[in-house]
Amino acid sequence: MHDIKTIRDDAAGFDAGLARRGIMPVSRELLELDEQRRAALAKQQELQAGRNALAKKIGEAKRAKADTAALEAEGARIRAEMEALDAEGPRLDAVLRDTLSKIPNLLDPAVPEGKDETDNKLVKHWGETRDFAFPVKQHFELGEVLGLMDFSGAAKLAGARFTVLKGALARLERALGQFMLDVHTNEHGYCETIVPLLVNDASMFGTGQLPKFAEDLFQTTDGRWLIPTAEVSLTNLAAGEILPAAKLPIRVTALTPCFRSEAGSAGRDVRGMLRQHQFYKVELVSITTPEESEAEHERMTRAAETILERLELPYRRMLLCAGDTGFSAAKTYDLEVWVPGQETYREISSCSNTRAFQARRMNARFRAGEGKPDFVHTLNGSGVAVGRALIAVLENYQNEDGSITIPAVLRPYMGGMECIAAA
Repeated sequence: MHDIKTIRDDAAGFDAGLARRGIMPVSRELLELDEQRRAALAKQQELQAGRNALAKKIGEAKRAKADTAALEAEGARIRAEMEALDAEGPRLDAVLRDTLSKIPNLLDPAVPEGKDETDNKLVKHWGETRDFAFPVKQHFELGEVLGLMDFSGAAKLAGARFTVLKGALARLERALGQFMLDVHTNEHGYCETIVPLLVNDASMFGTGQLPKFAEDLFQTTDGRWLIPTAEVSLTNLAAGEILPAAKLPIRVTALTPCFRSEAGSAGRDVRGMLRQHQFYKVELVSITTPEESEAEHERMTRAAETILERLELPYRRMLLCAGDTGFSAAKTYDLEVWVPGQETYREISSCSNTRAFQARRMNARFRAGEGKPDFVHTLNGSGVAVGRALIAVLENYQNEDGSITIPAVLRPYMGGMECIAAA
């Protein structure tokens, strides 16, 4: 959400910032709405002052036993005009807020120009890809040969883009999630949190999913929404709060199922587990001061990288370009893990600094000392996507006979098991 005062101060700069995202200038429309809103407020105040003065005159006339009919008629006219403005002011407020709510965040100057993912900037590369001495299989081929990944059963239960995991693969996915939580809570200072999976409109609005991305979400019959990521629940814990600066940064994490309709993904990744309606993810959220948010962004991204390095999975860090940066983000790093079955890197984590954009939408503020409250900065990232980590482990640790070597860091979570093989 943007501050209309900032747009008033630098309309040209605001439009230039949106132009980096390929959005046409909107400041004139916004400022016209703002001027109408302010004019309505000023007129209402003027009428109220006139009404007060008129009431005084009527009182004086009555005490003098003079005719008050003309004065009372004028009072009725003022009252009718004020009643019309009572509705007009909130209407203009709502129109301005609705218009502002659909405008994405302005980008950090460090974000490179570009239209799509092909223009993203490589920041870091870690690990060496494995040289396989046999034909590499994709994760769904491996899972089905093991008899532990069932897509037809899932389709019978729920339709396409669902998966049933069984036995050792189900345990391996659970182990991945637990391993991630342990690292982030014990080493990175995040507080493990269990949050609602169903949230209200205000929560979805606060983090930027509504109103723009409603078609990508699942809604229940009672009007609540299934979370597309625990970012929604975790970040909104600060909604409406004024936090003491001494309590910042707040770092929270949650392992939850996530639900996405994938409305814009028809025909993409239709086989396997890469793009599902339901999947597990460990989410990281930080709430901090404006001065610390850039350093917190680097810290969060590094925390996610640690998971991939402990699993010994090759990855790269990409700085997203202007055309690929999400709606609420000012700056985003994607971590892409090597998937040998596709011979490419695929996103497994996205770490974003939204600055004060989400905080304004949810009115999340902090106070330093006796000063005026200011908006916090909010950050979110995957630490990491559990299902995609499972895919990466299966494909990078596969053996010629179709078995899967379990990464050393996961073996304590697997009861000491070192390999998953077909029964």
